[in-house]
Amino acid sequence: MEKTIIQVSELRKDYHIGEVTVHALRKVDMEIREGEFVAIMGASGSGKSTMLNILGCLDKPTGGEYLLDGVPMSKMNKNQLALLRNQKLGFIFQSYNLLPRTTALENVELPLYYNSKVKSKERKERAIHALDLVGLADRMHHMPNQLSGGQQQRVAIARSLVNDPVVILADEATGNLDTRTSYEIMELFQQLNDQGKTIVFVTHEPDIARFMKRNIVFRDGRIQKEVMVTNRHFATELIKNLPVEVDVI
Repeated sequence: MEKTIIQVSELRKDYHIGEVTVHALRKVDMEIREGEFVAIMGASGSGKSTMLNILGCLDKPTGGEYLLDGVPMSKMNKNQLALLRNQKLGFIFQSYNLLPRTTALENVELPLYYNSKVKSKERKERAIHALDLVGLADRMHHMPNQLSGGQQQRVAIARSLVNDPVVILADEATGNLDTRTSYEIMELFQQLNDQGKTIVFVTHEPDIARFMKRNIVFRDGRIQKEVMVTNRHFATELIKNLPVEVDVI
């Protein structure tokens, strides 16, 4: 049986705005096991982004418990959380967050600079391998402005992989991409998941959520429903039927 990577129990998050208390998360119970590919969905204000921030140790819950790879996050101090984010979590954002004056290879290497156990030679080898996994080994010396949006997101995905995290967290990672490129990026995520990567992907787009194995839908700070996806490889035919768009760089 696959081990549990993420476990949250009665998780609450409250925000105080003046005299008003906003209940962003209301006693949420959720479990994600190793090798899953999960979409967290919901309308704006449903709690999905708050949940992702807590899962990424970027925010702390008001109450309840969050265990990452069996470790309770409530027991961790600020420095321990920073180390954990670097070594156990891979982040992918909508806006890529690449350093503009740094090559693709150097962008991918960046998380390894914070790992004193990884020497320069190994750092470069691991970054090249990560770029190869996302199909960009031939673009490693290009700057971000020499890459298309889809290629920049592939660099961001490679950067999230380079530390071999226990889970990849993606926040609307196709939000800035056209439909065809979005589907191609989602096919890449599927390939990574088929290789054993655990992925949690926040999206508000139903067609993107169909690439995942399980959809968890939030509403008003609670899990409204969970849906298992039966035909997650539908996109191959969709891509074939989309018009070809040439992105010249």
